[in-house]
Amino acid sequence: MKRRTFIKNSTFSAAGLISASLLASNNNEQKEKKPSKIASTSNKPIVVCTWNFNKATSKAWEILSTDGNSLDAVEQGVMVEEADPTNETVGLGGRPDRDGNVTLDACIMDKDGNCGSVVYLQNIVHPISVARKVMENTPHIILAGKGAEQFAYENGFKKTDLLTESTKKQYEEWKKTSKYETIINIENHDTIGMLAIDNNGDIAGACTTSGMAYKVAGRVGDSPIIGAGLYIDNEVGGATATGVGEEVIKTVGSFLIVELMRQGKSPQEACEEGVKRIMKKNKGRTDFQIGFLAINKNGETGGYCVHPGFTYSQFTNTGQTENQVESFYKKQN
Repeated sequence: MKRRTFIKNSTFSAAGLISASLLASNNNEQKEKKPSKIASTSNKPIVVCTWNFNKATSKAWEILSTDGNSLDAVEQGVMVEEADPTNETVGLGGRPDRDGNVTLDACIMDKDGNCGSVVYLQNIVHPISVARKVMENTPHIILAGKGAEQFAYENGFKKTDLLTESTKKQYEEWKKTSKYETIINIENHDTIGMLAIDNNGDIAGACTTSGMAYKVAGRVGDSPIIGAGLYIDNEVGGATATGVGEEVIKTVGSFLIVELMRQGKSPQEACEEGVKRIMKKNKGRTDFQIGFLAINKNGETGGYCVHPGFTYSQFTNTGQTENQVESFYKKQN
């Protein structure tokens, strides 16, 4: 009961004393309900990832279900897609930039807020594992380009030609017109972002991509940027993004969603607010896709996107599911 309402309706002469007592009690309840003090995880372990990369969540679940930690789970989970040459938006077989080079971006973040990232990395199948090495073996967070590649070789990673026959043929066909476009939910959904909570209730996340097909050489999107493509706060939850990274960067999207959850919003509410803030700055635009995926400390999940079509894969003790999320536009434009 609000203090002002109580005073108005009270017939007791000691109303002021009683209302003060109620106010103090309410304040104590509010302190106990701070989102940063979310109760211990009730839906654990759990792993989710952008799009229906079911093999990736299956691999992550292998680790989580045998009492493995969330950091190992997200790394090994996304590695499945990095190594799959038929997934032409991640790792081996990723589509090249407009100069014909496959360049990869990735980041990883653990329960303690430690993080590592690589940008514009070439010739390495598993940028997520290089990002983890950056996090664990250097005083830095981001390594880029040739420096990141050399670091990978020094840490035992093998040089691999990432351009496959399929993506090479597509690139040669693209050069006939050199038209640049972001085809919604097809060419440029790019990213696998993964979030996991282990049996200890600890959260970790990973994000990896080959970026937009036929991008300007040197372009880096949101995926390897901590706070944009991925953010983890072990007291609150985690979030990841997919789609046109430039728009995610402008709002520091994943950090925004985690902070909204800290303020009390559910993962679903936070993802919706994240997309709506982007669309507020892009009124009338229908030519790009953004998808957010979030999880809170209780293992509750949520997702939201600009256009219909964004999905996420989830694995828990009750099994694996594919989930369609709601969208800002209710039908494809």
